[in-house]
Amino acid sequence: MAANEEAVKYVWEGAIPLQIHLHKSEVASHPAPPPALVLAPRIGYLPLLVSLIKPYFKDSLPPGEDSIWFDYKGVPLKWYIPTGVLFDLLCAEPERPWNLTIHFRGYPSNVLIPCEGEDSVKWNFVNSLKEAAYIINGNCKNVMNMSQSDQEDLWTSVMNGDLDAYTRLLPKLKMGNIEDKFSRKADLSSPKSRQGGTEIDVTEQVVKTARIPVRLYVRSVNKDFENLEDVPEIDTWDEISYLNRPVEFLREKGKCYFTLRDAIESLLPEYSGDRAQTSGEEEADGSQETRGEIKLVRIQGIELKLDIPFSWVVNNLMNPEFYLHISVLVIGPQR
Repeated sequence: MAANEEAVKYVWEGAIPLQIHLHKSEVASHPAPPPALVLAPRIGYLPLLVSLIKPYFKDSLPPGEDSIWFDYKGVPLKWYIPTGVLFDLLCAEPERPWNLTIHFRGYPSNVLIPCEGEDSVKWNFVNSLKEAAYIINGNCKNVMNMSQSDQEDLWTSVMNGDLDAYTRLLPKLKMGNIEDKFSRKADLSSPKSRQGGTEIDVTEQVVKTARIPVRLYVRSVNKDFENLEDVPEIDTWDEISYLNRPVEFLREKGKCYFTLRDAIESLLPEYSGDRAQTSGEEEADGSQETRGEIKLVRIQGIELKLDIPFSWVVNNLMNPEFYLHISVLVIGPQR
């Protein structure tokens, strides 16, 4: 198995152990049921677990119409964000099992958009796939032209974590591969690329601009910390900024590849650099403003070094709908 195929396989097999508690206000049995234990696929979505969880709690529920949703420490979980992304974003210090609460009443429509179960999740997935196709190819006709059966098979492969079935359908999407279409040859920066003491001019290589669908989730905290366990708990989604914006890159003169750092700094220029720095400009009261600092970057549960080639990250860690989900923890600017 090639290295990139193995990495993608790990992504598809990635899972998070969940311990699901029924909210105490909805317990209609005595004693209260013990929590349900579920292994949730990272690339999946919480509503897809309901068919496993609901039968477990059915004898403890009060009568009435179900409106199912989950929370983590009181924060309603957005069902359209992949489960692995929610975990990376909300648990700075990974919690295993991840303790969530399930609700069958009182849907928080002021925080969450409506969810009608699997149909809503499927619609969200296909819509994201169309958006990604438009960003990558300039149109989404390949997705639109897929037969109904192929779309169903594609969705089923994602629900079942069936990488082989998904891979067989990929040629119909014609999304391409960054290394194939936007050649960034790693050996250009190696000693082997130097002949007779002369470095090959990378600017002579013909490349196109890559447009990568990215969803960036930025959680900002006010105080620095030494250990992830010291990061304060999140209280509201207002503490998280969300960017749905493509990353565009073209090999620059003297640069052999575009890095993850370059990608993040293109989206968050106010957080450029590894360390917090002073702006050098004094405020009216004589104080100096300290620029923010990126403390942690997670993709698919991996804390990545920022100097890794961005093309590798995209080709190996992208979600099935062709979006790259990046969770970032930052220290906000200080005065």
